[in-house]
Amino acid sequence: MIRAFFLSVGQLGDKRIIRVFLKSFALTCLILAAIGAGLWFGAQSLVAWAGASAGVAGLAGVAAALGILLAGWLLFRAIAIAVIGIFADDVVLAVEDKYYPTALAQATDVPLGRSIVMGLRAAGRAILVNVALSPVYLLLIVTGIGTPILFFVVNGWLLGRDLGDMVAARHMPESELKAWRGTTQVSRFAIGLIVTGLLVVPIVAIIAPVLGAAMATHWFHGGRKA
Repeated sequence: MIRAFFLSVGQLGDKRIIRVFLKSFALTCLILAAIGAGLWFGAQSLVAWAGASAGVAGLAGVAAALGILLAGWLLFRAIAIAVIGIFADDVVLAVEDKYYPTALAQATDVPLGRSIVMGLRAAGRAILVNVALSPVYLLLIVTGIGTPILFFVVNGWLLGRDLGDMVAARHMPESELKAWRGTTQVSRFAIGLIVTGLLVVPIVAIIAPVLGAAMATHWFHGGRKA
């Protein structure tokens, strides 16, 4: 894992990686902006429909702004992973071209449609699981450490699954993925925990999805060599 991390960090200056980062970051921001605009105009429309006073309209605007910030914080990870799923092939290709040329020669490009579906499934799982567990998160707040521990465990598991699939999809048919997941749970979980940790660090969170895809590529091929 340490090797995968430092090799991935060392390749962040690769032009191909930079292009993926810029595309994925721009698309993530656009999606978050669209969600924010929807919350804002939705709140304003609701106030106008109710015929509320100017004071109430102001409060609705403040509530919408807070909602935008909260939605951005909660949804960033899910949206970022979904978006990087769309461009994951480019990250994996760049890493394989530099470090694993033999594997690259045998790889099969993942069709854009399948990449989009995988990304949407990853986002959907992240949102649904975390929303379903939100009452537990709240209950565990009183323990002081229970909420962050559960958050890391759950999202480490989710991220490990999704990042691993992004790479494995280039090297094995979809019918074999389920069996492969069963034999790599622990190591995928470890990668998921690392990337989850990166996603909660300000600034670093911006590059975490790209870094995670690169790490998963090194982990996948390192494991196969072993």
